[in-house]
Amino acid sequence: MQIGGIDSSRIESMLAQLKASAQRPQTDAISGLASTAGIQKTPNTGKVDFSEALKASLNQVNKIQIDAEKLGKNFAMGDDSVSLSDVMIAGQKANISFQATIQVRNKLVSAYQDIMNMQV
Repeated sequence: MQIGGIDSSRIESMLAQLKASAQRPQTDAISGLASTAGIQKTPNTGKVDFSEALKASLNQVNKIQIDAEKLGKNFAMGDDSVSLSDVMIAGQKANISFQATIQVRNKLVSAYQDIMNMQV
């Protein structure tokens, strides 16, 4: 069954990947420490609340960008403990995480528009 260019098996596999990643503890891209990043499970059901997961993901992207900016400023100020490669890697991680966030937003908007265009 084709739905807007994506078949239902691909959608099911994406949902399975999202559920699997929601069950794993998230790791901070800069420090590598495991954290729940504010994700709370709904009481009595054990399911992850979508709004909390989305908020935690946005906060994590923001933290990665702030850390990359801080590394860049430290390097520019002449801090010997920060190398150029560390600054570039942190900047690329921040860029990739931001681009992934934009792609998720675009998919959510597209799904919302598809739902709004459905006939009742």
